[in-house]
Formats: sequence, structure tokens, C-alpha cells
Amino acid sequence: MASKVTSAVMRQGLRVLGVAIRAEKAVFASAVLASALYGGMTVGSAWALGWATEHVVLPAFSTGSATAGALWTGVLLIMGAALLKSIGVAGRRILAGLMQYRMQARSRREVTKQYLRLPLAWHHRHPTGQLLSNASSDAEAAWAPLAPLPMAVGVVVMLLTAAVAMVLTDPALAAVGFLIFPAIAVLNLVYQRRLSPLATRAQQLRAEVSEIAHESFDGALVVKTLGREELETDRFRRRAEELRDANIAVGRVRGLFDPMLEALPTLGVLAVLGVGAARLASGSITPGDLVQVAYLFTLLSFPIRALGWVLAELPRSVVGWERVRAVLEASGSMEYGSAAPPATSDPARLEASGVSYSYGTGPEAAAVVHDVSFAVEPGRTVALVGPTGSGKSTLVQLLVRLVDPADGRVLLDGVDLRELPYGAVAESVALVPQQTFLFDDTVRGNIALGLSVSDEDVWAALRLAQADGFVARLESGLDTRVGERGATLSGGQRQRLALARAVARRPRLLILDDATSSVDPQVEARILHGLRDAAAASSVVVVAYRMATIALADEVVYLDRGRVVDHGTHDELLARCEGYRNLVTAYEREEAERAALTAEEEEAAAAGRAAGREAAERAAVAAAEEEGINA
Repeated sequence: MASKVTSAVMRQGLRVLGVAIRAEKAVFASAVLASALYGGMTVGSAWALGWATEHVVLPAFSTGSATAGALWTGVLLIMGAALLKSIGVAGRRILAGLMQYRMQARSRREVTKQYLRLPLAWHHRHPTGQLLSNASSDAEAAWAPLAPLPMAVGVVVMLLTAAVAMVLTDPALAAVGFLIFPAIAVLNLVYQRRLSPLATRAQQLRAEVSEIAHESFDGALVVKTLGREELETDRFRRRAEELRDANIAVGRVRGLFDPMLEALPTLGVLAVLGVGAARLASGSITPGDLVQVAYLFTLLSFPIRALGWVLAELPRSVVGWERVRAVLEASGSMEYGSAAPPATSDPARLEASGVSYSYGTGPEAAAVVHDVSFAVEPGRTVALVGPTGSGKSTLVQLLVRLVDPADGRVLLDGVDLRELPYGAVAESVALVPQQTFLFDDTVRGNIALGLSVSDEDVWAALRLAQADGFVARLESGLDTRVGERGATLSGGQRQRLALARAVARRPRLLILDDATSSVDPQVEARILHGLRDAAAASSVVVVAYRMATIALADEVVYLDRGRVVDHGTHDELLARCEGYRNLVTAYEREEAERAALTAEEEEAAAAGRAAGREAAERAAVAAAEEEGINA
């Protein structure tokens, strides 16, 4: 089984390398040429050293002097080989790094682009920590073998050149070397088999640690307020310790095999010296031949390791690439049409016709929104009202095409949203969601968000959102940084900036998903009145809970359990829809009951105080009468 797994990893790893080679043909070819130059000059330096030994060193020992021509030739040969070898090393490393980092950057761009292309329904099924891991550590791991790959290819050139050189120098010494190379290959294979499952597990744990860390940091408010610091720390600690143990296991295998891979070429050198000494004594070879072959083995000990590095990185590369490829090949992308949107800035007409949607697939997936139909006429304000879990926020996502309905259509000015080109919905429709998100940027940057708008337009949007007052009081006004997620602002201030961001785009349809829940009713009323009276008026859909907000709408759509129960004006629904009446008057009824209960309690307390006074008076009279009798 281990052999099958290793073979599969090897094949998959080679396919991953093939993807990189096809993507960066020119860079890879140049890196291989530089590595081949390094390999060739490694053998060349051994030959130069052998030549210098034969023609410079030995004559100097035998005669006490060497000719200037021979000396300079030896120096030039050795220095020339060293210079070309250095050029090969520099070229190989620079080009291999360029190839590796280009592929990592390409993968990160493609993954991020895919994230933005995939519909929200896909994101619902994948935790954010996993997505971060795909774009960071997985993309890095996928192309880790590219750094030693050109060197490994150059090693092949070096081995072939060295084999030819050794055979030409002395076949007997070459035979000793040929016994060492298979031993190195077998050891590398065993090394890779032992390392493969351990490296795979370590890469998977890196992603899991990232997921837990992101979830804990993102939920810091919940962790802090519920006192879960120790539990979250313990959860992260357990997984981090698993990753530590996995990395230690990888290190142990490397610690076992690395010295063995280092030792084999050294043993080859000793074997060559032993056999070479005997052949030198018999006169079969010259001292220069022995030095050349022995030096070749000395130089080959390090480059041969590059083969092991590539093999060692393949398991981690395969895991990283599989996780990246899972994102790149994810299905569920939204299709866009070519219908031209209306060339107008007038308020839009929105219609939902028989819209249904469910989270998940299969027969067990219950519809969250079922056969919903209603319309928003141009310039009108429609309130979506319903109890918690009635499908309001899901319906909002359908109205702005964050997800597509399973059945039915959402029409903007009579055109199905699916038939509009990419970006057309965002140009006409703006959403202010429940969960307000602000970037760690200035107030101006958060409102403009890439648009080319003047400060006058920004202030106009702030006034409409009732945010100009507190922004003017900030230390740097529009240039004030709001911190990560708007941490330096209150909830109501963040909501008003998010509303101003939407208004600055002058949408033809504005959708507010409970987007004013953190502001007081008076401010909310001024915002809604401002939206209605603005020069560039919009059609408005508002998810609302407050009676005062709902009463400002031209029409109310009452949802319950994902269906439209009734629709009409606020007064009409109060009169004829019991569920609606109970929902929107719940606060008032609770206040009335509390007030009535308080009145009864006060009346009971007053009666108790009166009874106490009467009892005290009776006791005083009785005491006086008793005192008179005794007298």
C-alpha cells in the first residue's frame, strides 16, 4: 500500500511540475541551461584540477620548478571553470526563484479571482480560514519543488558528464562510482516513501491551524464577552501541537536520511582512493587521473542532494496543488447575459416573480424562500417585514444577485438579473447589509471605495445618511482612519458610513437590510425622509422591524416561513393580518403590559401603606384606652 501511495504521489507531483514548466517555458529552459553550465563546469573543474596536478604540481615536486606557461594555463583553467560555475550557480538560483515566485503569485491571483467570481452560495460552504490557507500556504507549498528543480535537472547533466569523464579516465574507478549512484537512488526512493505521508499530514495541519486561528480572531468579541479565552487557546494549542509533532516527525526522517545521503558520496571517495591507490601503484593510472576522479566524487556529494530535495517536497506540493486546484475547478460560477440595462438614472422597478431558494441540495433541503412574488414600483419604498427566520435576508441576497433563485425570476426594469452583463446589477443597485463592514482606511476612502468622487459628493452622501455631523467632529474629518472594521466608531456611526457609501453611488435601487438598527428612531426617520426627498431619488427596499420605520413605507410585504402572507399598506395589514399586527405591535403591547403591571403594583403598594396606617392608628387608640383604664 505504501508503495502504491508513493507511486501515486510521484506521478501527481510530476504532473504539478509539468504545469509549472508549461507555464514558464522560457524561464525554466534558461534555469536548466544555467544548471547544466554549473554541472558541466563542476566536471570541468575536476578535469582542470587533474591537469594541474599532472602538469604543474608533480613536475614541481620532481624537478623543484614548473614552467610559467604550465602554471598560468593551470590557473586559467581552474579560474575559468570556477567563474563559469559561479555564473551557472547564480543563473540557476535567480531563475529558479523567479519561476517559483511567479507561479506562487499566479496561483494566488487565480485563486483570489476565482473567489470573487464564485457565487455566495459556494462561500457559504467553505470556511474563511480554509480560503485564506488556499491563497497563502497552499499556493506556496504547491510550487516549493521549483527552487531545487533546475539544479536536479543539472545534476542529471552532471552525472552523465561525470560518468563519461570517469570512464574515459579509468573504467575501473568508474565502476566503483557506478556502484555508488544506484545506492544513492535507492536511498532517495526510500527517503521519499517514508517522508511522503508525514509531509502530507503536516501540510493539511497547517491549513487546519490557519482555519482555527482565523475563526478565533474573527470571533474575538464572542470569545472575550463569553470568557472563552482558555477554551479557544486550548483548541488552538491542541491543533498547533499536532502540527508541531508532524513537523518533528518530518524532521526526524530528514535527520535520519540526510547524513546517509551525505555519507554515500564520501564513502565513494574513500572507495575510489582505495582502488585508485592500488591502480596507481601498478602504474595503470596517473596521479592526475586519481585526483580528477576523487575530486569529482567530492563535488557530486552536494548536487546529488538536489534530487532528494525535489522528492522530499513533492508530497507537500501535491497536497497544496490539490487544494488550490479544488478552488480553481470549483463549479457554481454565475453566468451573465448581454441584455443592455436602461440608460437612465431614474428610479428602477424591481419585481420578484415566483422566487424560491434553499440552502444545500437534495430532497432534505427545505426552501428558505418559497414562491415569493412582489413588485417595487419606481420611486416607491417597500418594507419587508417578518419574524426572525422568515427569509428576509435570503430574499435580499436574491434581489441583488448574490445568489440565483432555484425557481422564479428577479427582474430589474423587466429584465431578468441573469440576463444582464457582468457589473450591471452593481451599477444600478446598492445594498447596505446587516453586518456593516468598513475597511481600515479613511472616511473618504470607505465612502468612495474606488469611485472618482469629489469631496462635495462625499459630504452630500454623509448628509443624506445623517453622518456629516460626527464626521465633521472627527480629528481629521474625511481623512480620519476608522481602524480595522471601523473599530474606532460606534455601531450607529458605522451603519451611517455604510449607508453613505451606498448613496454615493447614486443607485437606482437601494436595499437596506436592517441597516439602521443601531441608530435611534429619530435619526432613522430623517434618513428615510432624506432618501425619499433626495434629488437623485431611488426606489427603496427596507428590511424593517420598528413600527416607525415600517409606517414610512409606501407598501409592506409580510413574510412568514419564506412565503408572502400578505402585502399592502401598513394600515391595511394592521387591520386584516393578525400575524403582522401581533409582530409589529409586540413592543407596544409589551410596554403597555409592563405599564399596566406597574400601575397595579403601585396601587397594591398604596393599599398596603393605607392598611398599615389604619393598623397603626388602631394600635395607638387601643394603647391609649388601656393606659386610661390603668390610671
